[in-house]
Amino acid sequence: MVKLLASASYDKTIRLWDPTTGICHSAHEGYLNVVTVIAFSPDGKLLASASDDGTIRLWDPKHPRLMART
Repeated sequence: MVKLLASASYDKTIRLWDPTTGICHSAHEGYLNVVTVIAFSPDGKLLASASDDGTIRLWDPKHPRLMART
């Protein structure tokens, strides 16, 4: 199982990192404002993010793609 570390940023992105190597696995863009909150689901199959632009997004961290947006 691949372990990932997620980071939220003032540059309006979230990034997924390999915590062992420090290499960025993927970056997700498209927010209109700062990303303020991120959290993995307990099983690690979803990554939720929220932004000051008022959106909440669900990501598939294994195959980086947007799954839902509100």
